[in-house]
Amino acid sequence: MTAFLEVNRLCASYRGNEVLHGLDLRVEPASIVTLLGANGAGKTTTLRALCHTIGTSGQVLFEGRDISRLSTEQIVRLGIAHVPDGRGTFTGLTAEENLQLGSYVRKDKDQVAADRERIYGYFPRLRERRKQQAGTLSGGEQQMLAIGRALMLRPKLLLLDEPSFGLAPLVVKEIFSIMRLIREKEGVSILLVEQNASIALGVADHAYLIETGRLVLSGTSDEVRRNEAVRRSYLGE
Repeated sequence: MTAFLEVNRLCASYRGNEVLHGLDLRVEPASIVTLLGANGAGKTTTLRALCHTIGTSGQVLFEGRDISRLSTEQIVRLGIAHVPDGRGTFTGLTAEENLQLGSYVRKDKDQVAADRERIYGYFPRLRERRKQQAGTLSGGEQQMLAIGRALMLRPKLLLLDEPSFGLAPLVVKEIFSIMRLIREKEGVSILLVEQNASIALGVADHAYLIETGRLVLSGTSDEVRRNEAVRRSYLGE
């Protein structure tokens, strides 16, 4: 059976140098899947490859449709939203203007205001900061804004890159709780890249381990958590 997202033999390169070597992975509907690995393993590159912001080969199926040759904009219009590492907020715009940008490809403009209120329900601090320039927000608030802007697309699949980076533990806990809520309430699937393996395995249904651009391990989060090499190298146990 074809998965919600099915990736077959995905390769990617920078300046002619191949950095992903034939990845196979699946994301099921309304699931959270995490990509684990050391810095430079290819996790961020995988998300970029799925969005076609870098050169790729291989096959990517989304809801049974081959999107391997589509442009980045076409992929976004299908309902795949990417929250990049570094958050990618427009620092000179207000928080509310950033959210508005997240809806730019939507045709149902009459629903945008209601969805903005929905985002404020998930992230009440963004309502408080809605007229504030994004560049003056705290790191946690900027991460919330980046996720909120992606959700304004009404995505079916959220590609989330290092959401905990540089954030205080309480803020990280809050953001990951909201991610669970988004999956449960809205049925959004999430493909998560996260350096903190313990947090990632705690929220994900399924996990893949990448080393030097190759998949070396996959399984349920519990199975991967019990793996001796994972426990030693990524969980510090």
